[in-house]
Amino acid sequence: MAFRSIEPGKVGMYTCGPTVYNYAHIGNFRAYAFEDILRRTLEYFGYEVKQVMNLTDVDDKTIRDSRKAGIPLREFTQKYKDAFFADIKFLNIEPAAVYPAATDHIAEMIALIQKLFDRGLAYQAEDKSVYFAIDKFPDYGKLARIDRDNQRPGVRINADEYAKDSVADFALWKAWDENDGDVAWDSPWGKGRPGWHIECSAMSSKYLGESFDVHTGGIDNMFPHHEDEIAQSEGASGRKWVNFWLHCEHLMVDGAKMSKSLGNFYTLRDLQAKNWTGREIRFVLIGAHYRKKLNFTLDSLAQARETLRRFDALFVRLKKAQGASDGEEIAELLASAEIRFRDALADDLNIAGALAVLHDLMRGANKLCDEGKLSGAGAEKILALFRKFDRVCGCFDVDAAQAGPGEEIPAEITQLAEERVAARKAKNFAESDRLRDEIAKRGFAIKDLPGNTYEIKKI
Repeated sequence: MAFRSIEPGKVGMYTCGPTVYNYAHIGNFRAYAFEDILRRTLEYFGYEVKQVMNLTDVDDKTIRDSRKAGIPLREFTQKYKDAFFADIKFLNIEPAAVYPAATDHIAEMIALIQKLFDRGLAYQAEDKSVYFAIDKFPDYGKLARIDRDNQRPGVRINADEYAKDSVADFALWKAWDENDGDVAWDSPWGKGRPGWHIECSAMSSKYLGESFDVHTGGIDNMFPHHEDEIAQSEGASGRKWVNFWLHCEHLMVDGAKMSKSLGNFYTLRDLQAKNWTGREIRFVLIGAHYRKKLNFTLDSLAQARETLRRFDALFVRLKKAQGASDGEEIAELLASAEIRFRDALADDLNIAGALAVLHDLMRGANKLCDEGKLSGAGAEKILALFRKFDRVCGCFDVDAAQAGPGEEIPAEITQLAEERVAARKAKNFAESDRLRDEIAKRGFAIKDLPGNTYEIKKI
C-alpha cells in the first residue's frame, strides 16, 4: 500500500513509549530504534514529521513498584524517565516532538471517558470502575483480526495487561482500592485512576488530532493495547483514528526469548558495562527488517564493531584522497547508490537492502582509491553521500571518524579481502582459499563472519 499523509507534506506519528517502572531493556530499544528509522526515512523523503511518544508513569506496575520501594510515584518514575532519555541519546535516537506523561493528562482522559458515556459505550460497574462495552463497538478486533463469535459478552477485566486471548470489557477508569495507596484523582465516577489504554487515546488526540497518519509499537502491543485504543478513540470521535499501523517483531537473544532466568536479559547499562558503544548496539538493532524477529548476540556486536571500523577506515582514507582526477566510474557509483538506497527504504523500510548499498559504496570507493581514480573533490562527493545516508541510519559518523586500529590494515589487504568476499559469493572456493593464503603470506589473518563480513588481524 502506498503511503499518503492526511496533510500533504506532513506526518503525524504516535509511538508507544516506555512504562517507567524500571530500566528499558534491549527488546524495548529494538522498537524505539525501528521507530527512529521510520521517522528518519519519512524525513528523508521530504515529510515534516511530528512524533509523539507517551511516558506511562501511572499503571499497575509503576504503583506496585513505587509502593514496594517506599517512594512517591512521581519521584519513583522520574528516575526511570531520566534513564530513558539518557538511553535514547546513547543510541542516537532523535527526540520526539512531545513526550506527554500520563499523570499530566488526567483531565483529558476524564473528558474522553465522558464522551464514551455520552455515546453509550462506557458504563460503571458494581465495583465502581468504568468499563468500555465492546459489544457496542462492532469493529472491535479488526486490527488483530480477532474472531469474536465465541466470546462471552459482559466479561470484565480490570488489570492493565491481560491474556492475549481475553476479549472482554476493559477498564477505562479504575476505582481506588488500598493497593493504590495515595495514587488517585477525583472524577465524576469517584476517586480512582485511568486504565492504561485510555492514556494513549487521550494524549494522541490532544497532540495529533482525532485522526492522524501513523501509529507504531511492538507486536505485543497489537492486542489488547492497540485494539482497545482504536475502540476508545473511534468510539468517542466517530472517525477513523489511524491510517497506518506498523508493528515490529520480537527481539530474541541467543535464539531464545529474553529472560533473566536464562541469563540473556540485557539493559543498555549491562552492555555499556561490557564496553559496547551506542552505535555498535544501534547497528545490530536496526539490522533486520522490522517485521522479522531479530536475534541479538554478543557475536553480532563484535561483527558490528568490525564493520563500523571498516567504514571509519574508509572515511579517513577518503579525507586523504589525492588522485589527479576522478575516473568516470564515480558518477555511476554515486547515482546507483542513491537510487538503490531510496528504493530499499521505499520498500517497506527494507533496511537490510539499504545497508547493503552502503557496503557496496564502501567497496566501490576503496577500489577507486586503490586505482588512483579519486581526487579530493571526488572523495568529498562520496563522503557527502554517506552523510546523507546516515541521516537515516544514524550509525556512521563520517566527520568523527579517526585513524585507529583499522589504519594498520593496508589498502591492498582490504582489497584482497573484498575480492575474497566476491569469490565466496560466486561459490568459487578455490579462489577464496587462494586469496586467504595470499593474505596470510602478507602477514594477516582473515576470519569470516556472518553476512559476508570479516575481521582482519595482523599475525
